[in-house]
Amino acid sequence: MPTSKTNNSAQASLGATHALAQFGHDLQWQNVPEHVKNILHVLMVDIFRATVGGIDRPWTQDILALYKHHRSEQCAQVMLHDLEVDVAKAAFINATACGSLDWDDSHVAAIIHPGICVWPAAIAMAQVTKASGKALLEACLVGYETAIRIGMSIQPEHSLRGFQGTPTCGAFGAAAACAKLLGLSVEQHRNALGIAATFACGISQFFVSGSDIKRFHAGKAAMNGVEAALLAAQGLSGPKDAIEGVQGFARAFSNRFDEATVIDRLGSYYEIEKISLKPHAGSVRMQSAIECALRLAKAHHIHMDQIESVSIGVHPAMVGKLTANQPVDHQQAQLSTPFAVALAFDLSTKRTGPISLSIDDFAKAFGEQEVMALAAKIHCVVDEEVERKTTQESVAARVRVHLKNAAPVETFIEHPLGCPANPMGLSDVSARFVSLSQDRLGQEACLDWLSTTKDVSQMSTIEPLMKLRLLS
Repeated sequence: MPTSKTNNSAQASLGATHALAQFGHDLQWQNVPEHVKNILHVLMVDIFRATVGGIDRPWTQDILALYKHHRSEQCAQVMLHDLEVDVAKAAFINATACGSLDWDDSHVAAIIHPGICVWPAAIAMAQVTKASGKALLEACLVGYETAIRIGMSIQPEHSLRGFQGTPTCGAFGAAAACAKLLGLSVEQHRNALGIAATFACGISQFFVSGSDIKRFHAGKAAMNGVEAALLAAQGLSGPKDAIEGVQGFARAFSNRFDEATVIDRLGSYYEIEKISLKPHAGSVRMQSAIECALRLAKAHHIHMDQIESVSIGVHPAMVGKLTANQPVDHQQAQLSTPFAVALAFDLSTKRTGPISLSIDDFAKAFGEQEVMALAAKIHCVVDEEVERKTTQESVAARVRVHLKNAAPVETFIEHPLGCPANPMGLSDVSARFVSLSQDRLGQEACLDWLSTTKDVSQMSTIEPLMKLRLLS
């Protein structure tokens, strides 16, 4: 259902909040372009992969222990378990599982990870509403577009002020997806967004001081979205201009708001097309630097003890958040470009074949003196070419290695694997789903699930998606 310039003008006169509500209410699966449908399938498989990786982590288990007795008349399943809990708490647990590894989908321009907020909220609500597979996919597309567009309209100033866009903007995406599944009217959908606006939260101090909060930011966003939609369905209201109002979300949370970004081609162009997937656990902005290190190590047979120092050319937006070379904890290590590059050099001599840095690799290396010592010798510098070639879809990097007994070597990567210009397809994400999950779920169960979910849009309910179970 293409949106004309006239419709865009009409939506603009009503404001961003109403435009998003109208879009969410009106979207129909049959009008979604085929390539966008295919992207959703890829993202769904990748979210389940991330959930498998995160469901048994200590922080997820702590939250599961807290909420496992929270039941209501509206319960949904804790993924990979038989346990059912209140729908909002299920969304919290599941979003923490898939969002806590820093191994999730990303939108570079919006500076958010939309999928880890949207899918868990929508899956939980789809169970409560007994929705079809098609309805789930519709809802998730609405959620992605809502979260991404709001994020783009206020970034990077939102991030520079100390907020993390995933829990703030992700709450809107989760609310929009749940509003779609609940079949809310345009007015109710707008109310859900208005309520989500007052629920939105999430600071970025973890970049500086470490802590566990980033591990469950997506969980809080997913739960906030579920509750916002349920409150709207019950008849409660939110400000009709909650996003764009003079004291609304955008102006409270950012020094800049571009309402046109929210509304532009809404319904005819999909920002989900610019989603990146991450081969390595860690920030999407670190992926090129990691690949540079792996490429240099392989091409020049570099061992850690040969390295005098390393210089990483980065985009200026990374400085201060992703450039610490002496991380204080495991979480911060995953957000340290120098540490990730040091880890890449370390693993390059220990493994054969393609290397993917996992959360377990980071956890183990954080206690290894050699990796920490190399990270301390790696420094990030603003690079003009990196800045020039970084786009709204991918972040470039340059790595230059100064060797003890040889000339320096360097390489530059503009489009890392997983970004829109160098994408992962369904076969790629399916293969890594099996690789990560087979020990926890059994290889046969993984392959059966992939086969069963080839066409989610034809499922009468989403129950086939929920059949996976951890091996005892």
